[in-house]
Amino acid sequence: MSLQDTLDFLTALRENNRKAWFDAHRNDYQVARDAFEGLVAEVIARFETVDAIGPLDPKDAVFRINRDIRFSKDKSPYKTSMSALIGPAGRKSESRYYYVAVEPGNGSVVASGLKSPGSDTLTAIREQISGDATPLRAIIEDETFQRTFGGIMGDRLKTAPRGFAKDHPEIDLLRYKEFMASRSFTDAEVTAANFVDEIITTCQAAKPLTDYFANLLDKPVSSKRGDGKHS
Repeated sequence: MSLQDTLDFLTALRENNRKAWFDAHRNDYQVARDAFEGLVAEVIARFETVDAIGPLDPKDAVFRINRDIRFSKDKSPYKTSMSALIGPAGRKSESRYYYVAVEPGNGSVVASGLKSPGSDTLTAIREQISGDATPLRAIIEDETFQRTFGGIMGDRLKTAPRGFAKDHPEIDLLRYKEFMASRSFTDAEVTAANFVDEIITTCQAAKPLTDYFANLLDKPVSSKRGDGKHS
């Protein structure tokens, strides 16, 4: 049982994403899932070097493979990746979480940061960045962060958000709708003996960004804006 089993199963599932096929290969799925849960267990066992998340059962961190197809045009019933959220509440964590996904075709990722915040949260974050972007810039311009992730990622507006000038000095950051640190892994890297080491190292590099938003959202944010904040 290894992550190669996980990649092989997911590759076959991609070509046969039907309930009948899945049911006929349920034993293969269990082998693939067990291998992935084993990876998550190894990461959790070493996670104190990243963050003190407390005790966490790998089963509480791993997401279901079933897709929610109620509002999707794509009616494929299963995800073609296996993923987990490592944080204080496992997959239900709302902050201080680290996302690990294994997907064939070199699509595996380790990511953290702030994903798809609500409108009010995003407004508060932009207020904070507008008032003082120095702490965030120090994080994302850090040599280790840049070497690991190349910068922050996430959906962005094409223009300035409402209430901020297009020539705002922090406009490059204010246009972001989410702030993610994400590193991709090839299939060969996933099956290498040091993959857990690389996950831990990646999460350590992402931790300053994760902590920045976790701390920011745990305290009230001033609504005061400095110069040049209004359009």
